[in-house]
Amino acid sequence: MSRRQSAPRLEFEAAAIYEYPEHLRPWLEALPKQPGVYFFHGESEAMPLYIGKSVNIRSRVLSHLRTPDEAAMLRQSRRITFIQTAGELGALLLEARLIKEQQPLFNKRLRRNRQLCSLQIVDGKPQVVYAREVDFSRAPNLFGLFANRRSALQTLQTLADEQQLCYGLLGLESVSRGRACFRSALKRCAGACCGKESVDAHHARLLAGLSTLRVNCWPWESAVALKEIREGMTHYHIIHNWFWLGAVETLHEAAALMRSPAGFDHDGYKILCKPLLGGAYDIIELNGPEAR
Repeated sequence: MSRRQSAPRLEFEAAAIYEYPEHLRPWLEALPKQPGVYFFHGESEAMPLYIGKSVNIRSRVLSHLRTPDEAAMLRQSRRITFIQTAGELGALLLEARLIKEQQPLFNKRLRRNRQLCSLQIVDGKPQVVYAREVDFSRAPNLFGLFANRRSALQTLQTLADEQQLCYGLLGLESVSRGRACFRSALKRCAGACCGKESVDAHHARLLAGLSTLRVNCWPWESAVALKEIREGMTHYHIIHNWFWLGAVETLHEAAALMRSPAGFDHDGYKILCKPLLGGAYDIIELNGPEAR
């Protein structure tokens, strides 16, 4: 049988052997219709098989139980537990942390990316800088968060092609001072390399093209608390340099979480940037009078 024929057959066989996991039914009654993080546990008391999050834990877990593609996980599961949060934001933050810490078998593995890099404008030219060397939460003129150097340079090259920017001025290739680059002859470069346009105009187009990728500096001097409320539950998310330190029920408990983050957290930045800067939540500076 050819490889092309075998794939559909395997999918059919997986669906054919699926049976509703009746052994998990006793765990369903306790599941709330509220936001939070849920866990599918196997034989191990320590490490869960799967960690997920939802604004409605009960509904999301029930959808797992009806999914033939997850038959292998369901057969190995022995119980389901959950942690309720005050809202979706808390669920997102807690899920990301727990997956990194516990590395469940059926989750996509989340690890700290030691090659995380960005494009920084230094003396008018973009350079690739790394989070292990530069504090991305405080450094100015950063654009984009990339898994590696190659990805950063590919993004820069794509922008150059779209905006007719000069590879030579961007550091993507060598060019003799004052001489037109090869792409200029093909009219793919507007000619900043040879005086057809000003370097200032070239730089302005570069910044305009990078504007949507700008990495926001941490706008507070120290940590802040983001207040999240839902149906009688209140959590204060303690955040410093885009890093989620944890959640507490009262500001008096915040001191126990206060510490300097070990490094820039890409996942934390993606989750927290819009909520913190968008104005939808109450933000309390923890060195201000409201925190006392």
